[in-house]
Amino acid sequence: MSIKKLNLVNTVTAYLFPISSEKPNHSKNNTLLSLELSESNHSEQRWRLLQYFCIYRLLIGCALILVAWNFNQTGFGVYRYMPFIHTVAGYVLFSCLCIGLTRFRFSTLDWQLFFQICGDILFFAFMLYTSGGIQSGLGGLALISLAVAGLIGRGRMALFFSSIATISLLLQEVYASITITSYSAQYTQAGLLSMAYFAVAWLAQQLAKTTLQSEKLAKERGVDLANMSQVNQLIIQELTEGILVVDEDENIRQSNALAETMLNIDLSSHRANFLKISELPPELVHLISNWQKKWNVGHTEVLRITCTNTLTHVRWVPIQSTTRNGAVIFLEDMSRLEAQLQQLKLAALGRLTANIAHEIRNPLSAINHATELLQENDNVTSSDTRLMHIISDNTRRLNKIVQDILQLNRKPTSNPIVINGYLFIENFLDEFCLGKRINRNIFSFNGIRNHQITFDSDHLNQILWNLCSNALRYCTQQENSIRINLSIDAQKNNTILDIIDDGAGLDVQKRKQIFEPFYTTSSKGTGLGLFIVRELCEANHAVIEFIENSAGAHFRIKCNTIQ
Repeated sequence: MSIKKLNLVNTVTAYLFPISSEKPNHSKNNTLLSLELSESNHSEQRWRLLQYFCIYRLLIGCALILVAWNFNQTGFGVYRYMPFIHTVAGYVLFSCLCIGLTRFRFSTLDWQLFFQICGDILFFAFMLYTSGGIQSGLGGLALISLAVAGLIGRGRMALFFSSIATISLLLQEVYASITITSYSAQYTQAGLLSMAYFAVAWLAQQLAKTTLQSEKLAKERGVDLANMSQVNQLIIQELTEGILVVDEDENIRQSNALAETMLNIDLSSHRANFLKISELPPELVHLISNWQKKWNVGHTEVLRITCTNTLTHVRWVPIQSTTRNGAVIFLEDMSRLEAQLQQLKLAALGRLTANIAHEIRNPLSAINHATELLQENDNVTSSDTRLMHIISDNTRRLNKIVQDILQLNRKPTSNPIVINGYLFIENFLDEFCLGKRINRNIFSFNGIRNHQITFDSDHLNQILWNLCSNALRYCTQQENSIRINLSIDAQKNNTILDIIDDGAGLDVQKRKQIFEPFYTTSSKGTGLGLFIVRELCEANHAVIEFIENSAGAHFRIKCNTIQ
């Protein structure tokens, strides 16, 4: 299975079988926000547990008062009855105070936990003293406080609290043996109970460490899942196919922008509840309903969506093969496939055309050579001469077409050199007018003398030849009909070469197509001249533009300036 398909399966599974009821986040900010909310939820949960423990403390204090007040055989307060009642009453008030402090979040949670556990240990020590020591059974209440301290405090200071409880227990035994004449100290039972304190604290500490490790691992997994969800969401959105994820209740749980465009739907308007299959275009609904009868089988069919007039290749792929847990619907725009196929055909046609053009050059050269030999014959009549001129002109025209096609098939490579732009254009205009047998005053050239540019000289010559040939073809061929200006832009970074003629110009529709290959407005043109000019400019890191604010045709070339 490819990585793209694996990511798609992961995303679909995450949407159809979410871990929680919350929808996955789709940005880095949302991921960080979810982590902050997770930390806040953990802190809130610890405060809530401490508040429950305060309520438990209050219930224990009330129960001790009721038992000691109504039942005299329990042994509570057997040595000091009224001090025991007063101690328990103080413990009830202490519990109420703890509830208030916890409710209003006075100070930090760790300080409140320290204050409350130390208070529990002291009150339990007084209760043990007034009730005959360990034999009263009240020493076991401290075990619960130590266990809660270890869990809420995440293992911090758990052994410290057990040490305080052990010291208070031993001091209580020593003080009771001194102040109460009939009291026999129970150091063995105190030692065993102290060991229980440490055991409970150690177990709570280990349990808290395990819980912290689990929370850390869960947090890391949450970050990984959020990142994977973002990556998979990006992959789905960038797929060249439309995607619809359907669950077993016929809800569309996920889609990408291409599917929404092809089906003319908007899932953003269905945030409160999921879009149903029945709300899709009717022809697609009918097709899916037929496929749902055989849910565990994949299907494919070509369908035209009437609302968008899109010819679509529809594929139905069940997520699992044994149960009805949903399916993925792939929508592929057939027009895109047709465009790709057309590009392949054009590429193949281009290679074929280049090969044919190369083969044409040999017989074309033979025809031209034979015509030249016939023209040297002394017995040629005037009509024969005219026919041979026609053959020569058309031969040259065909040769020019072949050269353009061959050059079109090859990517131009430049060999830029430093050129004096003014002198180069002056020499070019002399050669061009001589080759075309036209008057030099048709051209008007203004430019900065001794201005240096970087350009391939052959490419620049061909560019100027094509642009000037077009200008000569469409201008009035009067004096100064073609104006050439060489200047520098305001930032002095680019050299600007403007070629302007006084012809009729181009209409708006034709201006958008002039640089496309094989587009021409002349019956004698090949439609490759301006396309080749643009390719040569790009090879020399220059830009050619058609300026639309001129009466005639206005071409502008921007190239790098030598400072």
